[in-house]
Amino acid sequence: VQLVESGGGLVQPGGSLRLSCAASGIAFSTYYYIIWVRQAPGKGLEWVSSIHSRTSDTYYSDSVKGRFTISRDNAKNTVYLQMNSLKFEDTALYYCAAGIYVRRWSYLGQGTQVTVSS
Repeated sequence: VQLVESGGGLVQPGGSLRLSCAASGIAFSTYYYIIWVRQAPGKGLEWVSSIHSRTSDTYYSDSVKGRFTISRDNAKNTVYLQMNSLKFEDTALYYCAAGIYVRRWSYLGQGTQVTVSS
C-alpha cells in the first residue's frame, strides 16, 4: 500500500488549501477508512478526519469540524481534504493513512506540510 499526499503549502490565516491523497495497492471499493492525521511541531499525531471507502461516511475531530471537508473519488483512488478558514494552530505535517477503523491505521504516507502564517 502506498499513500502519497500533495497540496500542502503556506497560507495566511483564514485562507484555504486542498490536500490530496493518492492511494495505490488498495482498492477503494473494499472496506477501508482513509484517514487524515497531522503532527504539529513538538506534538504527537492528531487524528483529523476519516472517510469510509464505500459508504462515504465522514468523521471529523472537533478542532476541524465545520472548517474541513473530506471527500473521495474512487475512480481516481484519491481522497481530498478541503481546508477552509485555516488557523495558526492548523500548522502541521499532514499525513494520509488507511485502516479498517475510523481512528486507527495500518498504513501511513510521507506527509505534506501545511503552514498557516501571516
